[in-house]
Amino acid sequence: MKIARYEVGGEISYGILDEAEDGSGIELVELSGDPFLTGFDTTGRRTKFQDVRLLAPVIPRSKVVCVGKNYADHIEEMKGETGGDAPKEPLLFLKPNTSVIGPGDAIVRPSISDRVEHEGELALIIGAIAKDVPEDRALEYVFGFTCANDVTARDIQIADGQWARGKGFDTFCPLGPVIETDPDLSDARITTKVNGEIRQDGRTSQLIFSLAKIVAHASQAFTLLPGDVILTGTPAGVGRLEAGDTVEVEIEGLGILRNTVR
Repeated sequence: MKIARYEVGGEISYGILDEAEDGSGIELVELSGDPFLTGFDTTGRRTKFQDVRLLAPVIPRSKVVCVGKNYADHIEEMKGETGGDAPKEPLLFLKPNTSVIGPGDAIVRPSISDRVEHEGELALIIGAIAKDVPEDRALEYVFGFTCANDVTARDIQIADGQWARGKGFDTFCPLGPVIETDPDLSDARITTKVNGEIRQDGRTSQLIFSLAKIVAHASQAFTLLPGDVILTGTPAGVGRLEAGDTVEVEIEGLGILRNTVR
């Protein structure tokens, strides 16, 4: 099931993507409330997909948890700048929820950085309160999955020696386009394109730490709340973004997250 958060006529709603009854294309079936709190009851109202503006599929109520160094090829390409050793456990850091933007929104390069880079990633969204959950049950707490871009001011990240500021600027966490509740992510392709050119090309099967391991590990440190987001790491090929660029993160089964840069 695919779920979108969208705006139409000045109103913000959640909806389920569904084929129009007359076969004329995709429609959004409006949900009666926030699916993280009220489930999937619908109002019956249907809106043509092309008539809405997609928003970030969720605005985290508390946090975005991120995993660093979770693809071996990315560790190798960054070893001269952030160290070359693979972590023994998932390496966690946080982005503020104010960094989240949606599909079509602009990534804004901060004036104090000369090196802003893309990092296409798979994101999972928590659906239930999770604290100290066992790994074999961790995915029960996941609501769904979407595409993400862990935008990074690399020069600030390296200069600070820690990652909060360099990865936490406003607009540095694009999410979308929709939430897929039950995708096949055993070996899904993940690519990042800039102005149509492929920069990153990896697969979810290359993750060093599994999705279940990540959720369980994060829940040992933080109480995960419904609507919290976890970014799971990026494959090799990260690179610069310049004003005027269009960056696209695509994951099989989840769609394309497209943003411009200014």
